[in-house]
Amino acid sequence: MDTVKLTQFSHGAGCGCKIAPAVLDKILQSNSQVTDHKQLLVGNSSKDDAAVYDLGNGTALISTTDFFTPIVDDAFAFGKIASANAISDVYAMGGKPILAIAILGWPVEKLSAELAQQVLEGARQVCAEAGIPLAGGHSIDTPEPIFGLAVNGLVDIVNLKQNNTAKQGDLLFLTKPIGVGILSTAQKREVLKDEHLALMLTQLSSLNKAGEALGKIAGVHAMTDVTGFGLLGHLIEMAEGSGLSAELIYNSIPILAAAKEYLPQRIIPDATYRNWNGYSSKVGFAPGVNVMEAFTILPDPQTNGGLLIAVDPGSVSEVQEVLKNFGLIDFIEPIGTMISQSEKTITVK
Repeated sequence: MDTVKLTQFSHGAGCGCKIAPAVLDKILQSNSQVTDHKQLLVGNSSKDDAAVYDLGNGTALISTTDFFTPIVDDAFAFGKIASANAISDVYAMGGKPILAIAILGWPVEKLSAELAQQVLEGARQVCAEAGIPLAGGHSIDTPEPIFGLAVNGLVDIVNLKQNNTAKQGDLLFLTKPIGVGILSTAQKREVLKDEHLALMLTQLSSLNKAGEALGKIAGVHAMTDVTGFGLLGHLIEMAEGSGLSAELIYNSIPILAAAKEYLPQRIIPDATYRNWNGYSSKVGFAPGVNVMEAFTILPDPQTNGGLLIAVDPGSVSEVQEVLKNFGLIDFIEPIGTMISQSEKTITVK
């Protein structure tokens, strides 16, 4: 069991196995007449992190699912990471998770049942940390290992956060550094340093619990989590959904220093190129920005990435206090601003 490397059994890695944005848009197209569900507050009409249903008593049900192929070799760690990533969608809506069920696909002729049991043990640990039960699930025999959760949560409707409600002048914050896609690719190529493995595992399995507290701040106008489309992709969704553009200050963006060590070796996830090809026409760079480095970092696919938050300038101190209370002292400075709609959706300065 100890010698099995799960990443060698999958073509993708974590949220890097997401379908490309342009392809996904085609898949979701429909000519069918959509039934009007008045209680459905958030659904397919927006590119948000979860569906939200009005329960009629001032609260709403948040419902989401997320699953992927292994991003790490260790089965227990894979279960933790996939679970934290799925639960994050509830936090990204400002909600409180209450229940999870497991989604397991396992190549039973290639990988042992004992390894699958370790995946579930990792999931149970993270669910316990989030204070929710792993209450059941479904499993099938698949060519590649797949794991994730379907998660339900609750939110007071007044505290509900979406990714398309940012306002001009909002300041942008990010609660985790980016670059973990590079580290996971380095592991798959068997060149990841031991000290970087520990760093990667810690970040990938950390819950975005601050999202529930941030949801209670009225000046937090929009929120999402950064996953497979990279920082650029998820910020584009926020900007376009809000009818705005954004400016990013490159030197203010938290980036894993360890990730930069692998760039000279051209250790870049395939999904980085996929992401960049999907939205490069919407991104501009100001003179002085290291465009080659920015290209490899900003579209880097994240798994269980940080919360991207659009904050009214008058509420910055309140947001910073919440971040400090959750141990996120390194992420209390803004990385950019939402601006009026411009030629480029995002300008990196």
